[in-house]
Amino acid sequence: MRRKPWDLAFMAEPTEVAGLRRVMRSHLGIWGLHGVADEAQLCVSELVSNVITHVGAGTPATLAVSMNGVRLRIEVHDPDTRALPTLLDANVDSEGGRGMALVDAVAERWGVELGPDRKVTWCELATGLASPDGHVEGPGVRRAENLLEWCTDGKPPHLPGAGRLGRAFAEESAITVITDFLHWLRAHGCDVEDALDRAQTRYDAELDGLGDRLSRGEHLTQEL
Repeated sequence: MRRKPWDLAFMAEPTEVAGLRRVMRSHLGIWGLHGVADEAQLCVSELVSNVITHVGAGTPATLAVSMNGVRLRIEVHDPDTRALPTLLDANVDSEGGRGMALVDAVAERWGVELGPDRKVTWCELATGLASPDGHVEGPGVRRAENLLEWCTDGKPPHLPGAGRLGRAFAEESAITVITDFLHWLRAHGCDVEDALDRAQTRYDAELDGLGDRLSRGEHLTQEL
């Protein structure tokens, strides 16, 4: 999967944050990086809020997202090279400083780059990718690939760099395997529709598993 860098210009206003979060989640879904969507949205909220608070509402800014190796890199560009974000040891009584503390808690690393006319505040998140153009490894993925390889006479179903034909072959192979399992369930007297519903519920729950872990972080975000 080719994950091309993208950027989006915006005005640093509180009303823009929700839209930027939705755009981030949508792009990560296209990139197959659902597992880091919650952390990425949190970082977008804090980096943008930092510009609003310390540079000023209405500041023209840019959100830029790319891959740095196997890490997801999130950048927020703004024109003020003087107001630098600072990581504070914020406790429960602090009124500020929690934003970058939250970024520091979920990101592998973060920093600030200064140019002649702009500042770039960035952070990088671990994705679980084995390669920049690969997919996230996991027990479910590995089991599926073993099944697909067996069902396609030993031909690898995932063909990195093979373009649209390779992707189409992999997708058709996966659909064939799912269809065969549905036939197996029906042949053994199982409710196929119930099985599909349960599978969808389990899949959604696994994608949303990070939500509970970040719920406190989101609560603090709303307080800032």
